Amino acid sequence: MDLTLNEEELAVRDWVRTFVKREVMPMEQEVLRRERANEPTFAPGELEDLRAKAREAGFFGLETPEEYGGMALSAVMTALVNVELGRSFVPFSFGGEADNILFHANEQQKQDYLVPTIEGTRKSCFAITEPGAGSDARAIRTRAVRDGDDWVIDGEKTFITGGNEADFVIVFAVTDPEKHAAGQTDESVTAFLVDREAGWRSEYIDTMGQWGPASLIFEGVRVPHSSILGEEGRGFALAMQWIGRGRYLLPARALGGCERLVEMGMEHARNRVTFGQPIADRQAIQWMIADSAVEIEALRWLVLSAAWQADQGMDSRHAQSMAKLYGGVRCNEVVDRMLQVHGGMGYTRELPIERWYRELRLLRIYEGTDEIQRRTIARNLLKGHASVGGHLR
Repeated sequence: MDLTLNEEELAVRDWVRTFVKREVMPMEQEVLRRERANEPTFAPGELEDLRAKAREAGFFGLETPEEYGGMALSAVMTALVNVELGRSFVPFSFGGEADNILFHANEQQKQDYLVPTIEGTRKSCFAITEPGAGSDARAIRTRAVRDGDDWVIDGEKTFITGGNEADFVIVFAVTDPEKHAAGQTDESVTAFLVDREAGWRSEYIDTMGQWGPASLIFEGVRVPHSSILGEEGRGFALAMQWIGRGRYLLPARALGGCERLVEMGMEHARNRVTFGQPIADRQAIQWMIADSAVEIEALRWLVLSAAWQADQGMDSRHAQSMAKLYGGVRCNEVVDRMLQVHGGMGYTRELPIERWYRELRLLRIYEGTDEIQRRTIARNLLKGHASVGGHLR
């Protein structure tokens, strides 16, 4: 078993690490200042300029196939890159990406949606969650009714990332109510590509973090039959493919944040003196750091295991759920400990710790709550779909 990275993989990881340190981290204090002053977090084009600089160095489209100008990185390397990006709370991502399920588009859809999204001239969003269908995605109620060569969509989606900025949406709607009522979700839900000009609207949702999701409202939105992504009635499988990828990449990014937080905590502990000694000499502080370091390392291997299984063409859904569950719970514990190490300063908005505190809390909710991950893991084990020993058993 070889757990080392080859020269090419090391070069990619190290370049991203250097880029984040030199280009992204220096933005942090200005971002915090703007947020304290209730100013826009980023100036127009600020992140786009940074993406252009990365593209000049060849970093464009991490997982995008080479035929579309991407790097075609493996899932493992993409996870490692996200760890490095997560070391800053600035939400930077490389350009050249598109929703993984857009590659299921037909040739015309690829020209209209996939290619422009990769090039950054169009922005997409993914819409399955509804006011009454969050963790239970099978409970969606948005309907699409056939009317000649068109479909008419009615319903509401909520907590949609990028929904306020997107000019088109991948929306999931029930197209066979009878099968849906009978629990045949895999045959009753269809994915549609719908331009904003078709008539849907978005409404901003204010949250405790900087996420800024949207509600999307569909009232008699008419789209042609050619707007279907994939096959009619087979949209739910596409939705699960989209969600599964996030269940190891989201904790990968959070992992990078936790590494940085523990480094900050150790630095503060060495310099903060109480009762004549650095608090780093206190057992209570040492245990916080030790526990956090162990949990970070455990999460690293859960994330990489899920990514590795995906690279091998294995069914990695069980591993993805484990990475998502452990990452959500442990990262929240790590940031809480590091805020405690910093004392009152950790609670202020002068440091990024309280911001990470708010941001990481979301990891226990989106892309499947802790409770849903536990349900999935337990069900897989009890029904024999997975073993306690995992793929090495």
